[in-house]
Amino acid sequence: MLAAETDGLGHLRPVQANWELLAVSDRPVTPVIRIDGQLQDWSIDRLVADIGSVVSELRATHVPVAGLEIDHDCATARLPKYAAFMKALRRALPDVHLSMTALPAWMESSQLDALLAQADEVVLQVHAVRDPRSGLFDTGIARDWIERFSVRIHGPFRVALPAYGVRVTWGERGEIAVVESEMPRFSAGTDAAELMASPSEVAALLSMLRKEHLAHLAGVVWFRLPTDEDSRAWNLATLRAVMQGMLPEAVVSVELRESSTPGMSDVLLGNPGPTDAELPQRIALPVNCGEADGINGYSLERVGLGLALTRLQSGILHGHHQRLIGWARCTQTKVAFDAHP
Repeated sequence: MLAAETDGLGHLRPVQANWELLAVSDRPVTPVIRIDGQLQDWSIDRLVADIGSVVSELRATHVPVAGLEIDHDCATARLPKYAAFMKALRRALPDVHLSMTALPAWMESSQLDALLAQADEVVLQVHAVRDPRSGLFDTGIARDWIERFSVRIHGPFRVALPAYGVRVTWGERGEIAVVESEMPRFSAGTDAAELMASPSEVAALLSMLRKEHLAHLAGVVWFRLPTDEDSRAWNLATLRAVMQGMLPEAVVSVELRESSTPGMSDVLLGNPGPTDAELPQRIALPVNCGEADGINGYSLERVGLGLALTRLQSGILHGHHQRLIGWARCTQTKVAFDAHP
């Protein structure tokens, strides 16, 4: 659980959390310290001291601290400083089980072994580590990274898998302006995209890993766990189904429902099941629909002699939820739809 993260100056800032509730839950907790990977200059001694204070404060509130994880997505060239920091942290907290996240790009560095030697356990991140325009997660690429890392590493490691989506906004010069995750962030940008980890693709990777029995692979961790406020994360039923290898085939329904405007009907997607469904790529409207338009991530296009609503970006429809994706003027509303995955 995220406990603190650095600001732009390298100062550690605590994150608000219900630590009292975690204390009474009597479940082991691994606080995560996130160090901004873009930091150019930061004090190792000051940061180690600040992290020690965080651990002491958590223990004082009786949180059952099972270990400490460092999340620092730095450039490969900065691995020597990262190793020096981890070595200093190990000296300061000799009784704490230390874990750290690792990036696939680091595997080519001769400095990696010195860094990994300072951690009791490593978590390999295989999501959100490429150019966002290439997507959030790719099953084949992730599998290759995991197989290579199992040979490269000499101790136990886990794999961080995604159960969420993000919205990425780019600025006028093509730079990433904002990454919007759990909470809305209002920002201007010239281009934006919704990126989503597909439950079926993540489930396929898990199935592969169960069959391969890779050396040193101790398990997986999930980012991020679902909450009622997080509309971009999978729901709990979906996460459980993927973890258990029992993800059912989701069925998305489409219906026309009379709107408040005479002669116009709303086009609604529905997910009657408990697990999340991936939004269909295209909804072919009945031939008796002469006018239409899309909203909420769908746009209108002509397909042959008919109309269709086409998905602009990937996404999911939560279980037992509906989404309004457009409107249509049709001579009949009780008709069958053709939804393409």
